Amino acid sequence: MLKHLIIVRGGGDLATGTISRLHNCGFPVLVLECARPTAIRRTVAFSEAVFTGCQTVEGLTCWKAETLQQAVAFLRNGKLPLVVDESGESIAALRPMAVVDAILAKKNLGTHRGMAPITVGLGPGFTAGSDVDAVVETMRGHDLGRVLYQGQAAPNTGVPGVIAGHGADRVIHSPATGQLQALRHIGDCVQEGETIAFVGDAPVNAALTGLLRGLIRDGAPVTQGMKIADIDPRIGEKKNCTTISDKARCIAGGVTEAVLHLHAAKGLSW
Repeated sequence: MLKHLIIVRGGGDLATGTISRLHNCGFPVLVLECARPTAIRRTVAFSEAVFTGCQTVEGLTCWKAETLQQAVAFLRNGKLPLVVDESGESIAALRPMAVVDAILAKKNLGTHRGMAPITVGLGPGFTAGSDVDAVVETMRGHDLGRVLYQGQAAPNTGVPGVIAGHGADRVIHSPATGQLQALRHIGDCVQEGETIAFVGDAPVNAALTGLLRGLIRDGAPVTQGMKIADIDPRIGEKKNCTTISDKARCIAGGVTEAVLHLHAAKGLSW
């Protein structure tokens, strides 16, 4: 058993902010991911390690472990491992101090308080005090990052946050079902109306001029209406394509607060 182990379910860009914060605070952290993650902001998502073997974000490298034993070896050496484990079978085997559900599925996919002494859920789909100990608000606004010990986060609106006057048009959804063929790369400057990819024979066009901040992996199977790209209208903010976002950092602060508060409130030992 690894002392003070925290298991984070999900390795997308928002989860990566939390994973990075917890690791940098000295906690051993294990990331659980699905076999085919669909992160859009792949350059700042540890989930990319599923495909590439390792992923570095802001100087911290996440290593894919092929077995749970290899993951434990990475942890004992101070490394950050990821294992493909969508159902969370590793949780019972490792008996962590805390489980953080950062899948951001807008619903609970199986996380419950019996998994660990401390359980935290991100965003809507969880009830603090019932299926998890705490919920961290993920909706942009005054309450972003707030920790709830009773009740639920704000319901999902489906409306992206506004950046430089652009909201819904920042996010691009697939026009068809099929395999994505990327024509541009994350970090490229794209023009309004430009074709940045194809899904089968259907073109995917940029709705505005800006930086291509996120794009699903080339060759990925997608369904019609699925979110596949994200454009930042602030062309001069290219560094945003390779750094953890303000939203992810705010959520990470809430998770860290929740873990430390619950550790003290439950009288757990260090």
